[in-house]
Amino acid sequence: MTIQQELHTILVSGLDALSLDLSDKQQQQLVDYVLLMDKWNKAYNLTSVRDPKQMMVKHILDSLAIVPFLDGNNIIDVGTGPGLPGMPLAIAFPDKSFTLLDSLGKRVRFMTQCVHTLGLTNVTPVQSRVEEHNGDTPYDIVLSRAFASLKDMLHWCQHLVDSEGQFLALKGQFPQDVSLEDSFFTCANEKISYNDIKSIAVYVKESVTNLTYYTGIPTFKDLSSNLRIL
Repeated sequence: MTIQQELHTILVSGLDALSLDLSDKQQQQLVDYVLLMDKWNKAYNLTSVRDPKQMMVKHILDSLAIVPFLDGNNIIDVGTGPGLPGMPLAIAFPDKSFTLLDSLGKRVRFMTQCVHTLGLTNVTPVQSRVEEHNGDTPYDIVLSRAFASLKDMLHWCQHLVDSEGQFLALKGQFPQDVSLEDSFFTCANEKISYNDIKSIAVYVKESVTNLTYYTGIPTFKDLSSNLRIL
């Protein structure tokens, strides 16, 4: 069995575990993305995960676990690294627009190559610090995975949304560092508290063990009621 076939087998099993239905083209794009990441990783050190089969589980399926909660159309992934979770989500949602933001040029060059090779028309890689980036319009969703503490994410990204914006943070454990009484100024120069934001949702990984080759396929439990009722 070739590495492509192995990756496809893991992907199909993971999609079934996550109850996701992607087309053959989308599945092939995800496999090709992993192969590109593995190739570039040897020179650019994009991720500490070296085995492409582990990349499929720890990066791709981990990113796709938030698919059921992504209801905005204009999305920014801050501190995206090599494009996680934004690139897999862009493949899963070709009709949504994704800005993938990272401060390191090598990561943005990699993402730019992926956009070209995979034929993605809904992804814009941007090299910038999040504090210095301004979108043309407020984003519907600010998304992060392994980016910063929730408190820092909210403060650094405050200018990217208006009061209708959503913050979706993918975390391994529920954060204890945020007070909803804090306030900030949005991109519309509205002074609002976190209580006024449409949603601050925190998705915490839970283990799902019904994948035969790798266990621990992540799902995300919406714990936002502990922080903010959607």
